[in-house]
Amino acid sequence: MSLEVVNPATGKVFATCARADSEQANSAVAAAKRAVPSWSSLEQSERNAYLHKLAAAIEARSEEIVQLLTREQGKPLRQARGEVGGAVACLRYYADFKLQPEILRDNDNEQIIEYRAPLGVLAAITPWNFPISLLVNKLAPALSAGNTMVAKPAPTTPLTTLLIGGIAAELLPPGVFNVIVDDNDLGPLLTAHPDIAKIGFTGSTATGKRVMESAAGTLKRLTLELGGNDAAIILDDVDVPVVARKVFDAAMVNAGQVCLAAKRIFVPRALYPAFCDAFARLAESAVVGDGSEEGVQIGPVQNRQQYEKLIGLIDQARTDGRIIAGGDAVDRPGYFIAPTVVCDIADDAALVQQEQFGPVMPVLPYDEIDEVVSRANDTEYGLGGTIWTSDIVRAEQLAKRLDTGTVWINKHLELPADVSFGGAKQSGIGREKGRAGIFEVTQAKVINISKVSLGA
Repeated sequence: MSLEVVNPATGKVFATCARADSEQANSAVAAAKRAVPSWSSLEQSERNAYLHKLAAAIEARSEEIVQLLTREQGKPLRQARGEVGGAVACLRYYADFKLQPEILRDNDNEQIIEYRAPLGVLAAITPWNFPISLLVNKLAPALSAGNTMVAKPAPTTPLTTLLIGGIAAELLPPGVFNVIVDDNDLGPLLTAHPDIAKIGFTGSTATGKRVMESAAGTLKRLTLELGGNDAAIILDDVDVPVVARKVFDAAMVNAGQVCLAAKRIFVPRALYPAFCDAFARLAESAVVGDGSEEGVQIGPVQNRQQYEKLIGLIDQARTDGRIIAGGDAVDRPGYFIAPTVVCDIADDAALVQQEQFGPVMPVLPYDEIDEVVSRANDTEYGLGGTIWTSDIVRAEQLAKRLDTGTVWINKHLELPADVSFGGAKQSGIGREKGRAGIFEVTQAKVINISKVSLGA
């Protein structure tokens, strides 16, 4: 079987790749299971040496990976380079990570030590918006800790994962890292498979719920990094043109297809007209085009299904609010949508309530801080958020009141390898990256020793 891969900048097939069936998926799980004893028995320093080699090999071929990433995903080359560079940094962070036993108690009578043991075979199910970095966020801590992995990329962006898998196959022992490509039909096999100990899933909240339900039969461990409807809150002491530029970038990076992108913008009523005007000018002047062309700021939406969803939201926004920039598809082949700004829209409108996941942005006025906190928190999601102000102390107090896993102040989407992230409410379970990320792929094992002699 094969799968056609479409370039979203043209809307046309540019490659085909092999597609796995259930027998091949089971074979991949079996290979990962066979590899667990030998891989987990290595010293962590030995496993980490493999990760360093993998990071170096990916870095050496980074431009090839970047070009392929832009072709299958659509993001501009500069952003693709950032994604590949971030993946390399994540591999190196975990390649230097040391899992140390923690002595919980040590006295004349007893010693209690907590170790971290690998879980076994892990499955990584990754989305189409960041196919490389969201894979490596799962792969690097898993392998460092002694697990093996089966990865399943989104069917619209399989090629970069296959390329990473091919590089890894030349460096890692057989079975340690396996890639299967499907047409969204093999996920249930992985999530219910008795030989898979943990699922790492990034995607929509609706699909995350199905993953959780499927995994319940075997009580699998889960890390779910799901949807978001992140609020960007502007305070009343900012320079409007400066902040509008920063928030525009926070909203429109990767054509808005980021779970942690700004998706609702709250502006003090006194600044609202000026901010809307500045934001609209930025949208109108943004360079939209094929991400493979240098200078492009916003590429296409990645796939037709998402494109059609966004067109529907824009059509509804004509009734619910006032479109002051964009509002149309770009008249060219591919899945291009003009950056769109909607003002004078109510909180209960579809564009505000749903996670749009694209370059379509509602801007909403507010009057009081307590009011904006309540409105920002009035969502089933709780992934991230941003606050923009000249008063850091004031912002920190406000950040504590937001029901999210991450809040940035005067910056956005900074995700270093040593800092964990994850969602509150229906934005997910568990954390990725940092120390917490490797704890998510290990089992605590407590060894409790009595020092009391049993000798004669």
